[in-house]
Amino acid sequence: MKWRGRQKSSNIEDRRSQRVSGVRGGSGGIIRLLPAIFRLLGFKGTAILLIGVVLLATFTGNLPALLSLFGITDSAPTISSSEPLQETAEEKERVEFVSVILADTEDTWSAIFKENGQRYTPPKLVLFRGVVNSACGSAQSAMGPFYCPADQQVYIDLSFYDQLKNQFKAPGDFAQAYVIAHEVGHHIQNLLGISQQVNAARSKMSQVEWNKLSVKQELQADCFAGIWAHYANESRQLLEAGDLEEGLTAASAIGDDTLQKQATGVVRPDAFTHGSSAQRVKWFKTGYDTGNVEACDTFINR
Repeated sequence: MKWRGRQKSSNIEDRRSQRVSGVRGGSGGIIRLLPAIFRLLGFKGTAILLIGVVLLATFTGNLPALLSLFGITDSAPTISSSEPLQETAEEKERVEFVSVILADTEDTWSAIFKENGQRYTPPKLVLFRGVVNSACGSAQSAMGPFYCPADQQVYIDLSFYDQLKNQFKAPGDFAQAYVIAHEVGHHIQNLLGISQQVNAARSKMSQVEWNKLSVKQELQADCFAGIWAHYANESRQLLEAGDLEEGLTAASAIGDDTLQKQATGVVRPDAFTHGSSAQRVKWFKTGYDTGNVEACDTFINR
């Protein structure tokens, strides 16, 4: 990607120097909830821990919705202290990168909203290490990047990019940009009232029906990420040869079927919450090919 030297977003909040500890009350931390969550999904033995780390570390996008899916809430951690920030040259470059990508998503969505007579309010992007407190509760790095609709902020521990490259075999800066664009896609859903409609429907559905609705919500975020890529390429020429393939590889690598098969050897479509590899690729490419929000209506039967 041709990202160096481009405008950076001012909507970055750096919490990497904060030391977070002492989770209060209730669950005692999200990681401790993983065994219970995945037993509910029907996984047993060592597969519980493996699939917990794999699935929840991957573009969860909507952390509170995922937890509340199982009737679970998590209480906030206590920020005990701060320490001088130490970062490697690689991490410093990653901070600059996500700032540029966030700024580019702001350009894309500001223009789209303006065309429709609306004003776009961008999310803040919070950088953290290890554990973070959000308006949606506490989260650890193993949960992966997520968007919290309660405070309209995207959260990411930059070490996730190592996991994206090494565990999910999706290297490259465009794959990393896709992570940000997907989470911003959830912010768009929040601004458009889509997230609220989905949450309102939850109490009226069975577990299987809710899983299907969750898949549609996640696939739409993939499609919105594709829209960003469309405009990043057409209007600002950010993409280089091979970038689109990186995005498609990332979308395929984190499909529910691929992750379930890697973790347990068994694919359970009724437990999908984000969509199959083919679905994720299809909807990202739909957004990229059309650049049209209306084309991203994943909630209608197709």
